[in-house]
Amino acid sequence: MEILKQNILQKLEKEDLEKVEYFIKILLKQSKYNALRQEIEARRKEINNGEFLTHEEIWKELNV
Repeated sequence: MEILKQNILQKLEKEDLEKVEYFIKILLKQSKYNALRQEIEARRKEINNGEFLTHEEIWKELNV
């Protein structure tokens, strides 16, 4: 299967290969940052509900 993929990519014109690379990069970025994006969304919901620590609370938890 890998050889078949390589053969197809080698036969593409430069412009088409650049398009394929562009879309692959977009897909990789989406999957790479998907977990982070979900965590940020969860934190936004918590913040909107008032679920956050103040600066002083953080320092007290750290015993500083």
